[in-house]
Amino acid sequence: MKKVVKVVAVVVGLFFAGLAYLQYQQIIDIKWAKLQTVSQNTVTTLANATTQIPGFGADNHATALSNLGIPLTVATSVGFTIGFLKG
Repeated sequence: MKKVVKVVAVVVGLFFAGLAYLQYQQIIDIKWAKLQTVSQNTVTTLANATTQIPGFGADNHATALSNLGIPLTVATSVGFTIGFLKG
């Protein structure tokens, strides 16, 4: 399960990096605030769904990963990409 979460986080991070690059090239215009709201709602829904799976209790590390790991990874990836592109 951890590997799946990591792969998904990398894919999502690359997707956001691609969006940042397209915005930097002025091909598209992205409303980052709205995108952040949608992604936070999605992560919250996923975190709530994982608490219903047996073995993913509050005392398990998978719930903590769902609540912190994905948004932190995505935010770090997007921040790194934007910083790298801006110079």
